[in-house]
Amino acid sequence: MTVRRFHVEGIVQGVGFRPFVYRTASALGLDGWVANVDGHVEGEVAGPLGIIDEFAARLRTDAPALARVRRVRLSDEGTPEQAYGRGFQVRHSAPFGVDAAPREIPPDAAICEACLAELHDPRDRRHRYPFINCTDCGPRATIIDDLPYDRIRTTMHRFPLCARCAAEYADPGDRRFHAEPVACPTCGPRLAWEDLRGEDALRAAVKTVEAGGIVALKGLGGYQLVCDAGDPAAVSELRRRKHRPTKPFAVMVRDLGTAARLAQVGATEEQALTSPERPVVLLARRRWHGTAPLAHEVHPGLIRVGLFLPTTGLHHLLLDELARPLVVTSGNLSDEPIAVDDAEARRTLAGVADGFLTHDRPIRSRYDDSVVQFTGRIRITVRRARGLAPAPLPLSVGEPVAGAGAQLKHSFTLAADGRAHLGPHTGDLADLAAHEAFLASYEHLKRLTGIEPAVLAHDLHPGYLSTQWAEAQPLRRIPVQHHHAHVAACAAEHGVQGDFLGVAYDGLGLGDDGTLWGGEILVADLSGYRRVGRFATAPLPGGDAAVRHPSRTALGQLFGAETLGCPRPYPWLTRAFTDRLDPAEVAAVRAMVARGVNCPRASSAGRLFDTVAALLGLCDRARYEGEAAVLLEAAAGAEHATALAHRVVRAQGLWVYDSTPTLADLLERRLGGEPVARLAAAFHLTLGIVTAELVARAVAEGAPRTVCLSGGCFVNRRLLTEVRRRLHAQGLRVLVGGQVPVGDGGISYGQAAVAAARLAGER
Repeated sequence: MTVRRFHVEGIVQGVGFRPFVYRTASALGLDGWVANVDGHVEGEVAGPLGIIDEFAARLRTDAPALARVRRVRLSDEGTPEQAYGRGFQVRHSAPFGVDAAPREIPPDAAICEACLAELHDPRDRRHRYPFINCTDCGPRATIIDDLPYDRIRTTMHRFPLCARCAAEYADPGDRRFHAEPVACPTCGPRLAWEDLRGEDALRAAVKTVEAGGIVALKGLGGYQLVCDAGDPAAVSELRRRKHRPTKPFAVMVRDLGTAARLAQVGATEEQALTSPERPVVLLARRRWHGTAPLAHEVHPGLIRVGLFLPTTGLHHLLLDELARPLVVTSGNLSDEPIAVDDAEARRTLAGVADGFLTHDRPIRSRYDDSVVQFTGRIRITVRRARGLAPAPLPLSVGEPVAGAGAQLKHSFTLAADGRAHLGPHTGDLADLAAHEAFLASYEHLKRLTGIEPAVLAHDLHPGYLSTQWAEAQPLRRIPVQHHHAHVAACAAEHGVQGDFLGVAYDGLGLGDDGTLWGGEILVADLSGYRRVGRFATAPLPGGDAAVRHPSRTALGQLFGAETLGCPRPYPWLTRAFTDRLDPAEVAAVRAMVARGVNCPRASSAGRLFDTVAALLGLCDRARYEGEAAVLLEAAAGAEHATALAHRVVRAQGLWVYDSTPTLADLLERRLGGEPVARLAAAFHLTLGIVTAELVARAVAEGAPRTVCLSGGCFVNRRLLTEVRRRLHAQGLRVLVGGQVPVGDGGISYGQAAVAAARLAGER
């Protein structure tokens, strides 16, 4: 008999790994034990050496669906063989050691098929129990107080197991063997609606939605606001109460069949919709004939709709009763963090919800719904949250570092020992509640992972609250330029070694020259970069106010775009646009630009999208960040077009896209009667051509042939498709973020990657 100690790293706690090890060892006839130790799983096995090797191989190949095995190690440090001969055991978890490696936290997982079958089986004791779960599904990150992952260190500790649940929990042959959130109607959480409990509470919520009301539902990672997605009055009222006039709502549907009737669902989208992560998936909606199944108010003016399937038993029960698609959106007021505390929810949502469908299981960590989309088979993560975060991603990092993130779509990153943990989406840090949520989430995840950063990376912009917070911390700080962080995030996710060419298109970020950037071509590696191309600059009249008013951005372009040897559009071309605006505002902006008063210049791709949307009459005032660009993409639809005039010139040692001919051609063609849709498509085509030309000029001068695309503009599927197609035609390797958000939600990961590379360079 041989005895070996085994050590398994990765996401191996909270995913049924110890029961899996027990069953595997028992099936192979091995003696020994397994336990959660620190943030990993370890134990001993005793038996023939060849069988032990087979055991180790199965730990890698046959692991539970929710597990992510990163490394399996065997050593000969085991107990003397005389101690064995009594079978295999699951031992109690061991406390953390002083030098414990960073721990990996399992994300929440949507209800599995086995639990769903029990939920609908009248013979099962958990029939219609909203909180049904097992080792393959249910809450994880949202209920964990501490590690090792045991019930006593979760918010389920207040629910002692009944005899039948305790028997399942202790039975190695049961699906709920050591399932920490296990519960049933006898011993687990209960639904509540005012004084009603259980089924009565559910019926009250159903009646409220049927009557056109709005329900605040306590979900996995926070409260959600629910109403009938086919009821225009209900959706409009939700918009009014939530202060969210136009930003699209996500829609939860009962099953894949319903999703396919509402939108075009390909194989990759189907896989995402049914995955344990259950993200919201942005899909091209179908053309509907007759009565629309979704109210226009759900996604006004857009051709894509965000759909997702039920994540919990409670969602399934609600959809079973209502038999209609439901708006299911974050339980908050616009720009605030999602509510998690019961008292907080009743305070903040009292003026929004007509009733509260809640329960008595506390939510420990705030996780909004994740959002993804696909361009062909390329996955783009728009928001990394429930189901995805805080699962670690690979990152070449040794000394513990943290990335403080940006300002909008905020997230943070903790990284050490070869992996990075992106914290959940927080939102806009300008909101005080969002900033407080970030601080609480940062401290909690730092404690759970055991990562105590020695270095803190942050943005250059002194006005970002994330930068101000970082500067107040007693740590070594590494400032990272915004667009370098963007492209570094893409490169680091794909494991790029050495130099690459970065294309960063977004709204705004502070450049190393003190001006605002946003349309950038960079030759970079993870530790540094040099700028080789950019968009022409234009003033932003009123600074931040221009971001919220695309018409002002357009006026700034028309009155003050950078002159690169090409005249600005003739007044007779611009008059069709300016004549429909307030003459006083036009005069004020003209004077501001002429005098250079509160008109910072920016080389921003995002602001150029805003300009074109305003010139085409699609959006003069943005009600949410990125609205103008979203409406411009929607207007383009599947329209075919010819490119607009464009020009790339050499200026100040850089290749510069001069957008003045593009805008002049756009205005002239519009005055000539060319449809808005065709011109919107022409603009997307033109940016694809321009990007390919900027990249080609850089490559001709010796830039690398690996291109990393990043920045919020690449959420635009039409732009991304056009750029990728043209760069591939040049024989270039083209990469875009998949697990890491391409927008500002991925900045913190890029910051951590840059900090880690610079630290490595110092050694």
